[in-house]
Amino acid sequence: MKRYVEEDLHGAEFRECDLTGARLIGVAMQDAVIDGLITNLVVNGVEVTEYVEAELDRRHPVRVLIRSEDPADLREASRQLRAAWAATIERIRRTPGIERRSVNDEWSAVQTMRHLVFVHDSWFRRCCLGSTELFTPMGIGPTVEPYREAHGLDLSLDPALDEIMSVRDAQAAELEAWLDEVTAERLAARAPVPDDDVWPPYARGRSVRRCLGTVLNETFEHHRFCVRDLDLIEAQDAE
Repeated sequence: MKRYVEEDLHGAEFRECDLTGARLIGVAMQDAVIDGLITNLVVNGVEVTEYVEAELDRRHPVRVLIRSEDPADLREASRQLRAAWAATIERIRRTPGIERRSVNDEWSAVQTMRHLVFVHDSWFRRCCLGSTELFTPMGIGPTVEPYREAHGLDLSLDPALDEIMSVRDAQAAELEAWLDEVTAERLAARAPVPDDDVWPPYARGRSVRRCLGTVLNETFEHHRFCVRDLDLIEAQDAE
């Protein structure tokens, strides 16, 4: 384990890092931002994860629906997520070009939506439906090889917002039609992930419900990130 003793890490950024088991003792921390999959976080002797999760649920009630096992709740979660994205797309259209701008090395809105195209193809079509079809070329997947540009992905593409939205609307309609028919028993069943070396390789053995949860969580979280960054861009422009 690396140890940093009396180091000046002012302004340091840790991106896509595994900090499991990290211990920060006697540190000075002001204006810090932590964003990620966080559990069992203790701050000055207080376990704060439950407080944070409860506040996120208060701010975003759709999170509670996403965690539900009830197909009706999951249908409502999908509907709310689609409505939230539709409102954000309308916001983007009011400022042409903002969809391709980014801040703090994050994805632009266009890149974010292209990633959700990939999420639907991989976690819904492959894992929930058992599809072996190639992914939509415009999708943006993981950065690791051999999955970065494989199974139909074409990173040379630069689709326009309307082209991306046409695909996303079709995907949303496909998901909602499936949710209209799905049962609790089907959700609890083992996911029909094809037996090949295509993303996501670690989905085998999971339930359909868990794979669907990834789709809904990714749709929610990336919307949250997108809105956060649009706020930052607009604040910068207003200065």
